[in-house]
Amino acid sequence: MLDTEKVLNLSSTEWDTRENVIANRHKFQSALGAGDFTLVPMKQIHSDVVRVFHATPEHPCNGDASATNRQVLLLAVQTADCVPILLADPRKRAVAAIHAGWRGTLSRVAEKTVGRMRAEFGSKPGDLFAALGPSIGPCCYEVGADFVAKFTAQFADAADYFDEPRSGEEPNSLQWLNMAPPGHQPPPKNVHLDLRKANCSQLLAAGLRTQNIFTSNLCTGCRTDLFFSYRKEGAQSGRLLSVVGLRAI
Repeated sequence: MLDTEKVLNLSSTEWDTRENVIANRHKFQSALGAGDFTLVPMKQIHSDVVRVFHATPEHPCNGDASATNRQVLLLAVQTADCVPILLADPRKRAVAAIHAGWRGTLSRVAEKTVGRMRAEFGSKPGDLFAALGPSIGPCCYEVGADFVAKFTAQFADAADYFDEPRSGEEPNSLQWLNMAPPGHQPPPKNVHLDLRKANCSQLLAAGLRTQNIFTSNLCTGCRTDLFFSYRKEGAQSGRLLSVVGLRAI
C-alpha cells in the first residue's frame, strides 16, 4: 500500500483521494512560483484533438493538446510514460502543452499542434522552442511488431524509431533461409519503440529548428524512484504533470 502523503501524485487515481491531489497540485504550483496561475488540465483521450483556450474553461475538455496566448493560464498534461511536450513562442507570446502516447504520436498530435499555433497566433515554427519531458525510453518500451507497419504507413523515417532487441541467438531474419514452408514462418518478434525520436521528427517536419528542441533522456520505466510509470507499476502508478504558461507583463 502506498503512503499517499509521501507520493506527489498529481492526477486522479483509484488509490489516491481528490483532496490529496488538490493539495499536491498546490504544492507543485507553489514550487514553480506559479501559485497565482489557473491550472488547465484536460481529459486526455489519446487523440490528436488540440484545444485553444482564450479564457479559463468552465470544465476540463476532452483532448490531448492545448494552446493559449492568455496570461496566467497554466496548461497541463498528465503522464506516466507518454511523452509530455511543451511549446513556447517568445515572439507571439503563445504556449502549448501536448500529451503524446503512441496513438497521439501516430496521429501526429505534435505536428498538428504546431499547425494550430500558426493558425491561431501567427506563430512561425522557426521561432518555437520545444521541451520533451521524462517519458518511457526505447530501453523499456517493447511493442508488437505490428507497430512497425502502423508507423511506416504514416512516417517515411519510421524505421529510425524502432530497434529489434537482440540476444545474439536469433535465427536469420530472412524467411527464405529458415527452411519453413510458406505460411509457417515464426511469428514476428517484438521491437522497441522510441517515442521521443518519433515526436522530435514531427517537430522538425513542422519547421522547428534542431537547436530549439530540448529532450530529457530520463526514462520513466528505468527511474520509478523518481517518476511514475504505468508500464512498470500498473494500477499503482500515479501521474506526473508538465505545465507551461505565460506570466503577466
